[in-house]
Amino acid sequence: MFFGLVPRLLQIKFGLTNIVIRKTLPVVVLAQVGGINAVASRSFEPVRGIEVMDKEGNVIGYSRKAGTKAVKDTATSRVVLFGTSALIPEVFSYYYKRTQFFLRYPNSLWTLKLSCTIFVMGLMVPVSFSLFPQIGRIQYSKLEKEIQSATEETELFYNRGV
Repeated sequence: MFFGLVPRLLQIKFGLTNIVIRKTLPVVVLAQVGGINAVASRSFEPVRGIEVMDKEGNVIGYSRKAGTKAVKDTATSRVVLFGTSALIPEVFSYYYKRTQFFLRYPNSLWTLKLSCTIFVMGLMVPVSFSLFPQIGRIQYSKLEKEIQSATEETELFYNRGV
């Protein structure tokens, strides 16, 4: 709730009148909070490490570098998912407010925003999973020495998570 109020408080305090800033500031804050949430909830993975597997699925060991990469990929996917899901309804509502239908039925704006958000979120989940697959790849040379000595594979895999 606090992060939802921050853009409003900034708009009131600094009198932001630019339409682009007024409409995109909440989207940027929401997207960043989604990324920070992923980093905070998975903060132990870069410390403990995550399982690194070969192409047959055999666990080679635990890698902190793969854990860091997995957390970064997950945070990026959340920023893309929530940022797009928040931005597109704002764009549609900007143009919708200029129509005759809105002038006749001004209370229909919340219905448009809600349905557009649900629709875009429903479309962005599969897009996000296709852009950022659940099984990540990492090069052999980017891992710790212990893992490099345990295998001769050039490319290893890890479970990135959701």
